[in-house]
Amino acid sequence: MTRIQANLLLTLIAMIWGSAFVAQAHGMESLGPMMFTGIRFLIGALVVLPLIVRERRAPGATVLRGGDALKIMGLGTLLTTGAALQQIGIQYTSVTNAGFLTALYVPLVPLLGWLVLRHLPHWSVWPGALACLVGAFLLSGAHELNVGVGDAWVIASSLPWAVHVLLVGMVADRMNSPFTVAGGQFLFCGVVALAWGLYFESWSWTAIQAAAWPILYTGVLSVGVAFTGQVVAQRYAHAADAAIILSSETLFAAVFGYVMMGERLNGAGLLGCALILGAMLLIQLLPMLRVLRPRTA
Repeated sequence: MTRIQANLLLTLIAMIWGSAFVAQAHGMESLGPMMFTGIRFLIGALVVLPLIVRERRAPGATVLRGGDALKIMGLGTLLTTGAALQQIGIQYTSVTNAGFLTALYVPLVPLLGWLVLRHLPHWSVWPGALACLVGAFLLSGAHELNVGVGDAWVIASSLPWAVHVLLVGMVADRMNSPFTVAGGQFLFCGVVALAWGLYFESWSWTAIQAAAWPILYTGVLSVGVAFTGQVVAQRYAHAADAAIILSSETLFAAVFGYVMMGERLNGAGLLGCALILGAMLLIQLLPMLRVLRPRTA
């Protein structure tokens, strides 16, 4: 897979996550955040299971060791922590604020990659990350952002999200087992979140049945397809590029909100969409100029 193909796959993933916004909103009407999260991630693990079996039985499949299991559990811990902090925060803040504050992971990814891994991204990533952050702010409509308790929880979630985006492709590439990595982290997240929900949240079979379609939609597409695609794509895409492209989830959520929920964007929202789209094009096209530029004798 080329870098361009990986970036296109990441764009498709962002589109799926954006479309899942409507389903998640309806699902939360019946279930608590951790019960909803736990069930849909376990469904995602079941979706990936046939691919895991095929991957493990393939000739030359990498033999997994104890250290590999720890790496998968580490990714699962980041996934669970990010989802939990975000969901807890959403209970005490607006979805508008949460959507903008979650986007704080975008500038964190290249910063952490530079500080921790000494990966210096293409210069276009820095203005791209800033444009994406400003675009998410305008798109959210949060022109007067007052940081409260819920906002603080969501801000905290940006760090595990950033570290997850930074490491998931690296772990999958070194293990040469992207589907095993994906399914393993889903299973870990699903079990932990479900246990949390069963113990701390009120639930009933009637509530689960009422949220069945949102659970299935987000479990199969958002987790099983999109999160797995993220693991595969990030083996070939730069982590900083991936963070900016995946942040276009905000843009796609606005589009699906317009089509399916009748929501309308004002001038600031349209400008935010343009900035996010411009950031995506910036980090994908500018690095290609060096390759396409003709060499002088």
